[in-house]
Amino acid sequence: MNSVPAGIDIGTGCPVSGGRVPLYGPEFNENPARVYERLREQGQLAQVELAPGVPATLVVGYEAALEVLRNPGDFPRDGRRWAATVPEDCPVLPVMSYRPNCLMTDGAEHARLRGVITESVARVDPNKVRAHVDATADMLINQFAHRGSADLLTEYAVALPLWVFTFLHGCPRDVGERMVTGMRDIVDMRDPEQANERLTTALLELIALKRREPAQDMASWMIEHPAQLTDEEILHQLFLMLGAGTEPEANLIANALRLLLSDYRFAGYVAGGSMRIEDALDEVLWTDPPVANLSASYPVQDVMVAGTRLPADQPVVISYAAANTDPGFGVEHRSGNRAHLAWGAGPHACPVQGQARMVASIAIEKLLDRLPDLSLAVPVEDLPWRESPFLRALSGLPVTFTPVRPVETAPPTAPLPVVPGEQKLVAPLPTAVRKRWVHTIIRWWRGQ
Repeated sequence: MNSVPAGIDIGTGCPVSGGRVPLYGPEFNENPARVYERLREQGQLAQVELAPGVPATLVVGYEAALEVLRNPGDFPRDGRRWAATVPEDCPVLPVMSYRPNCLMTDGAEHARLRGVITESVARVDPNKVRAHVDATADMLINQFAHRGSADLLTEYAVALPLWVFTFLHGCPRDVGERMVTGMRDIVDMRDPEQANERLTTALLELIALKRREPAQDMASWMIEHPAQLTDEEILHQLFLMLGAGTEPEANLIANALRLLLSDYRFAGYVAGGSMRIEDALDEVLWTDPPVANLSASYPVQDVMVAGTRLPADQPVVISYAAANTDPGFGVEHRSGNRAHLAWGAGPHACPVQGQARMVASIAIEKLLDRLPDLSLAVPVEDLPWRESPFLRALSGLPVTFTPVRPVETAPPTAPLPVVPGEQKLVAPLPTAVRKRWVHTIIRWWRGQ
């Protein structure tokens, strides 16, 4: 796969007219599928801009995506050389820049860091997670069930994964909320440097808490792991797990609910009480995956893929949304078919995809069981989407339903308050310590 003198040179010329296609702006935000269709005219790989002046290669073909994902030798994840070439205020830098976590490392270091996560996940009791998700879903629904209307995105789909993350990591609510809002602002490119600082501070408070008061939770198990990760390494693994465990999970739940409430193939079954939730999840993971474009790699030398020469040190980004819908792949029946790439592939494939699917299934089933006449409050085409080159994510999911009375349920098993506004506070880090750590993270963010 190393460089050869044939094929299209994607670094110097465009195989179709029109230059690079932006993954931002009204056209992409309103109909990314149409943009992916146009990109396929370039072949399995296409020239794009992730943000103004930030070129990248987008892998839109299924076979090419597998080739890249399964070959970390030619497509390493460390992007520090690339990051040094872009401005410090580049809006995609916080998402794409190097962090010493298992997603952005390869080889022995990747195996060491990933082992800490997978072995900690293996200690989690799935029955306790199920019970926690079930109780949390009831608690959240109780907060709006009497109104007859809700925004299922903010009041349910976003809130539930937050509670799951804080349950798994023994995280106080105020810290968890700052983590999630910081991560959302980074992904949405809203003042990303300040968002990065807020998120880093919250993660460091959690690590300090677990150093002082270890418990039966994943954060404590990661700290106690025989690999003996430093606080810096723990910080970056938690950053990864937060990003992977809250944003995509919320989008999966919301996108599946949108499909169930609007698509004629599913809406009738919902109204009739025969809820094809697993089918809806399969459909979303194939056609509207919550992570649309990510998993950037950075070849250290020119390399050939699908007859195209890719230049060294330019990002190669996998389009899960485009690869899954590649017409050349020929998948006609998606129900029950798990060959999609929504969870990635190769050594960096998501290690908790089964748990993520379980959480989404329970959340959706509980909601539709409690509110059986749930319907969209606006036409499906009027639902708002967030502006991001990386995620396919709604910014609102307004619904209406017949008001129902709250049900009695046990509170979620987690070190979090059930009463809104009540908080378990964590002692703030000393200012000097916080500034030193945040400065270190900002330097990583800038590739220094």
